[in-house]
Amino acid sequence: MGSPEAAYQSGEGSALSVDTAFYDRLAEHFQDRELVERFVLPIRSGRAWEVPAGHLCRISTPEGPQVGDLNIWNRHNPRERLWASRTRQLQGAHVSRYDRLWSTLPYLRPLVTITGDSLDWYGTDEDGGRVHDLLGTRCDPYVNRMLTGEDFDRHCHSNLTRAVLPFGLTEFDVHDVLNVFQCTGLNEQDQYFMKASPARPGDFFEFFAEQDLLCALSTCPGGDLSVPLWGPRARDPIDVCRPLGVEVHRPAAALTQGWSVPPTAAYRGRHGLTGP
Repeated sequence: MGSPEAAYQSGEGSALSVDTAFYDRLAEHFQDRELVERFVLPIRSGRAWEVPAGHLCRISTPEGPQVGDLNIWNRHNPRERLWASRTRQLQGAHVSRYDRLWSTLPYLRPLVTITGDSLDWYGTDEDGGRVHDLLGTRCDPYVNRMLTGEDFDRHCHSNLTRAVLPFGLTEFDVHDVLNVFQCTGLNEQDQYFMKASPARPGDFFEFFAEQDLLCALSTCPGGDLSVPLWGPRARDPIDVCRPLGVEVHRPAAALTQGWSVPPTAAYRGRHGLTGP
């Protein structure tokens, strides 16, 4: 397979040019943080929580491999939310340290910057699989019904729907996810595949909130995805389902001096329209 240049490129100093030293300091000074919130998300469930701008959020696998489906919104404006497809183009189909997760139009700015990834060693495996997936999206009861003829209410889409209701959001606000700890790729027929998560007990994925955020996470009912969800070998994979841990930290104030919330896109939004 060839390796042509990426289509989306930018000049020095653009929003794609990350100050790696700044994010390294945030990651390295773990002992200087203040723990703001900590919880464990049980299997086949969902939960939403807030991450204030300038804080760090860590998602972990306390008991071993488990996939988590993550949604992110601007806390004050849910129309600004994770734009998975544009993030794939600007960063990659799988993300890791220093990558940013981008928001939808007309805002188009970083929601988060990834500061830590204990699975960054995994790289690309012999099947072309990589971790922390933006290629696919959440499992949902609609596709499941279509493929199996059965209803199941603990798919990630449903878990996320229940999770955001206390924050005034609905199923219509749930969007394409970042599949944390999930290993995926495209096969020779250009079809999406999923592999068993390589996460171990204590692995983590951490990000810095570039603005006030509402996050929601589902512990995928497929667990570590070592068992097929559909097809002739499919069965209930509850035995490979495990919890996920979430922590929110406030870094030392000195570490974020000079940082500010990114502005929205500079384009004026006229779209070629003219006034009277």
